[in-house]
Amino acid sequence: MAIKANLFIDQGTDYSTSINLVDGDDNVVTLSGYTSNAQMRKTYSSSNAVSFSTTLQSANGVVVLSLTATQTANIVAGRYVYDVYLTSSSNVVSRIIEGIVTVTPRVTK
Repeated sequence: MAIKANLFIDQGTDYSTSINLVDGDDNVVTLSGYTSNAQMRKTYSSSNAVSFSTTLQSANGVVVLSLTATQTANIVAGRYVYDVYLTSSSNVVSRIIEGIVTVTPRVTK
């Protein structure tokens, strides 16, 4: 079952957040051989999606999600849903985190 966490993104800014993965004994999960995918959508059934860039720091069990200022400027302010998936080298797919994204509007353009 995925962990639930909400994200807040300021429209028109660079965005980055790190997800630290540990197992039930608080040991770092090694991400060697994994790939990742993360998207946000207005609703679960929306056909349009914004894809996060994902970077895996394999040795220390960190997944970094990021969006450029140009990407966030093109997102209409409001609430969205998102999730992050990991795929192992043996094609086992796991959803590790999900939640609500709130994009706050900008004033300066």
